[in-house]
Amino acid sequence: MANGALEIVGMCVSLIGLIGVAASTGMPMWRVTAFIGENIIVMETRYEGLWMNCFRQANIRMQCKVYDSLLALSPDLQAARGLMCCSVALTGLGLLISIAGMKCTACIQGNDRAKRMVLIIAGCMILLGCFCCLIPVSWTGHAIIQDFYNPLLIDAQRRELGEALYIGWVSSAFLFAGGCIFTCCGGSLDKGPDPRYKYTRNAPYVAYQPQPLVYHPQPHSVYSHPSGPPSFIEQSYQPSRQQSFIQPSRQQSFVQPSRHLSTRSAVAYL
Repeated sequence: MANGALEIVGMCVSLIGLIGVAASTGMPMWRVTAFIGENIIVMETRYEGLWMNCFRQANIRMQCKVYDSLLALSPDLQAARGLMCCSVALTGLGLLISIAGMKCTACIQGNDRAKRMVLIIAGCMILLGCFCCLIPVSWTGHAIIQDFYNPLLIDAQRRELGEALYIGWVSSAFLFAGGCIFTCCGGSLDKGPDPRYKYTRNAPYVAYQPQPLVYHPQPHSVYSHPSGPPSFIEQSYQPSRQQSFIQPSRQQSFVQPSRHLSTRSAVAYL
């Protein structure tokens, strides 16, 4: 239940980040005119974005113009075009994939491992989208700050950080949080009893009572037929090594072999 709530939070956070990245990509406010020195008197604001540059004067609405040549842009803006488009694509695709791996959806039912793998893949894609947005925004901000403190440039050539850069930084933070949430939810395992080991009750333990080992000797009788009267020779019993010991039950009684001649033997002699 906790993972399901975190997945919904991750979805909302990532969606906010996607909206911010898309807005930052389309806004022309990446570079803004710095009002310092002589620019304070001139009431004209210039905006430079990824796709167009705009001019705005006092009491006049903004006028924008698309760039005529891609090569005329600075290297940071050229790289920002591709990276920001990749960020939007990766984040949007990651959000669509994450829907299939969420517990509140009916996709991939009965296979928790597949759902976790889908969430991990979606989280990794959102994290990649975060880095694709963070790199161009930070690169452009570094170039603006470096040019602002360049003593070789005049005041009219200096620019300041635009609103699109701040939106890009905040959107990257949201995407990073959403990607981490999806990755952690996909990697976490619900701790429960292992289905391979199930015990219904404790096994009863009975103390072992040793019993005395008693064996029953079996006599071997040898009959000889001499010329004189027959004689009965009784040999003593010697158990062999291969003979196993037999444990008698409690109801058995120990029977000793008889040393007297049986009636059948006497009749045979007569």
